[in-house]
Formats: sequence, structure tokens, C-alpha cells
Amino acid sequence: MKIVIVCYPTFGGSGVLATELGLYLSKKGYEIHFITYKQPVRIQNLTPNLYFHEVHVPAYDLFKYQPYELALSSKMVDVVMKYKIDLLHVHYAIPHAYAAYMSKKMLADEGISIPMITTLHGTDITLVGSHPFYKKAVQFTINHSEYVTAVSESLKEDTIRLFDITNDIRIIPNFVDIKKIKYRNVPCEKGQIAPNDQMIITHISNFRPLKRIIDILKTFKIISE
Repeated sequence: MKIVIVCYPTFGGSGVLATELGLYLSKKGYEIHFITYKQPVRIQNLTPNLYFHEVHVPAYDLFKYQPYELALSSKMVDVVMKYKIDLLHVHYAIPHAYAAYMSKKMLADEGISIPMITTLHGTDITLVGSHPFYKKAVQFTINHSEYVTAVSESLKEDTIRLFDITNDIRIIPNFVDIKKIKYRNVPCEKGQIAPNDQMIITHISNFRPLKRIIDILKTFKIISE
């Protein structure tokens, strides 16, 4: 199959998962086309089965905010038509699912019907997507996707609680490629990090305000006192 994957290219979990999925599928013989505004950080080299298409948003003084969704939709249409793509897989609902839906409608005018998978990752539903400014658009694109997946049971429950969902949501959990863990047979002893009479507080994520770093620091302060 020839598959388009749309994601954020940064270190966020949704972009990492989408990139790793695309890399794995390309090694299995699928033709993978990433579409985003810069090359994903997890892609070091492009291969015969791996393509990257950059979305360019021309700057124009009329726009206070440049219309990325419009440029993304147009790029998806171009790639689908040029490479005869079979499937669209969009990660993180905003704005990718909305842009994919618009590209599907444009392609329909060209006599091309293509299915769309939307994968929900977390804050695109619980934080950003549930905001009144975006809620109706997110709900619409989820319900108009051929397939919807969520990375956890709790995220599926949150989506159903926050939105009026008529589509089925399938759970495909986040994954770790254990073959990449070089020292996976070596146990991590607590004594390597701290004495046994001390507690270890661990934050596993990236350092963005979205991840409530300030709350982590406040918690550490309270425990220390």
C-alpha cells in the first residue's frame, strides 16, 4: 500500500509514534509519505520506500495567522494524486484531521475516493480539542473518519465523555520498540541513582508547559520540605 502519514515533526509523543510507525511500515515494504512542515526529527535518512513532503505556507500581510490547514490540505491532494496514495493516516486531531477531511472532499471532485484514519493521542482531545473554539470541528472530523483509533482506554473514554461521538473508536496502545533498548538485559538498580533511604521522583515526558512542569517543581518542593 501507499500511505500518507500526517503528524507534527517535533519531539511530542504523537509525532514520535507516527514517525516510528511509518519507519516500521516502510521496512515492511509499504510506501510511506510523510507530510508536515519540516522533516520529522526521528527520520535520519530517506529510503526508496520513505518520502517527505514539506508544507510551505507563504507569508502574506493580510493574514495575522498564516493558513496552515489550507496549505496542508492542498499538499495532501497533490501527493495523493501524484503518487496514487491508498490511505490517509493523520495523527493528532488538530488540525490534521480537519485538513484531511477537506482534502478528501477536494479529491472527491476529481473522482478519487480515499479512506482516512484519525489517531487520537491525548491533549488533542482532553485539552485543545475540547476547547469551545475547536470542539465542533474536532467532533465533526472524528465522526467523518473511516477509522478512529486512540492510544489508550482512558483516552477513548475521555473522547466519548467530551464529544458526541457516533463513530467507533479502536484502541491501539502506544508502543516501544524493545529492540532499540541496547542494555535491556541489564537491570536498573536504585542504588545507581540514589541511596535506598531516599525517594526518586521521575518525570517521563518532554519539557513543555503543556506537561505541567511547574506543578512538578512545586510537588518536588513540598516533598523536600
